[in-house]
Amino acid sequence: MFALKTLRRETGAPALPALRLLAAAALATVLATTLAACSKPAPKVEDVRPVRAIVLASSNVDVNAEFSGEVVARVTSQLGFRVGGKIVERKVDVGAVVKRGQVLMQLDPQDLQLSQAQARASLNSAETSRDLARAELKRYQDLREKNFVSQAVLDGKDATYKAAQSQVEAAQAVYRGQSNQSGYASLLADGDGVITRLDGEVGQVVSPGTPVAVLARNGDREVVIGIPEDKVETMRGVKNVVVRLWADPKQALPGKIREVSPVADPATRTYIAKVTIPNAPEARLGMTAVVQFASTTATPQIRVPLTALFNEKSQSSVWVVENGAVKLVNVTIGGVAGNDLLLSSGVKEGQTVVTAGVNLLKPGQKVTILGAELATPAKADGLNAAGAAK
Repeated sequence: MFALKTLRRETGAPALPALRLLAAAALATVLATTLAACSKPAPKVEDVRPVRAIVLASSNVDVNAEFSGEVVARVTSQLGFRVGGKIVERKVDVGAVVKRGQVLMQLDPQDLQLSQAQARASLNSAETSRDLARAELKRYQDLREKNFVSQAVLDGKDATYKAAQSQVEAAQAVYRGQSNQSGYASLLADGDGVITRLDGEVGQVVSPGTPVAVLARNGDREVVIGIPEDKVETMRGVKNVVVRLWADPKQALPGKIREVSPVADPATRTYIAKVTIPNAPEARLGMTAVVQFASTTATPQIRVPLTALFNEKSQSSVWVVENGAVKLVNVTIGGVAGNDLLLSSGVKEGQTVVTAGVNLLKPGQKVTILGAELATPAKADGLNAAGAAK
């Protein structure tokens, strides 16, 4: 009132508009306070994080790996002529089935036959000289008995005869060698098998020993595979080796590691291994095959990928999914198998464990599993154990 009276005295005008203005401001303040008190807070959206997970399964499989390779013959011969010359005839093609002793290629035999004829003529000459020396020795022996010649003369005739005999033996050796050379003009198969490659054609001049054909012999077949360097020693000790042909994957053929290269292949940086599959006529040369390795342990083991491990304060843990939420469970690592961990305690078969996104979770957080069809109890037996666990 005092302010109103003062306002009237100072302005000399009615104070009604100012009063209305003050009342409107007070009313707006009251309405704003009332609306703020009556409004409800917006509902908080629960954070649900998508993750990948697997259902744990225990098995006795310690090593389970497979490598693809090619079926080859255990014994492969690279055939070449033992003499040089010009190829005048080729009697087989790649893929031909041949028998031992069958002619594969033929060289021009003319020069070899001339050398053989020359050796034969030298032998005949040597035999003639020997016969003459023998007859002369016989005559001088008779003269010596009658004391018509001295012993020294007789010894000289005997030496001449022995020298002639040696020349005959040398000529015989040369003749046999030239006869063999003539026979080498024909390239023969050294066993039953299949011709897998030909490097010589008619008209080509080859040197002695140059490979012109490759023969894959009949018998046991092998699968050549490449093993990564981190699995070489592990694969050496595996006894259960099974080979499956791509043409018939349902049929399992027993295999055995025969050889592992001590040096890595310079191109692939893998170690070449040869797995023998005996008595397998269905394994044809060049077929694609898969070699499976598996070994068992005395007690079942639970395997999880390395990505499932969560380390905090030097403690190894995994996230276990229960009722749509995660909880942190401490585990004990019993060993490492390739890219998997072997857990000896902390979890059990049938639990669902997160395998991707473990560093973004917190206890009690709600999660949704990507690819829910994967989160089903895994059956583990035989060769499929590790695959089911993965």
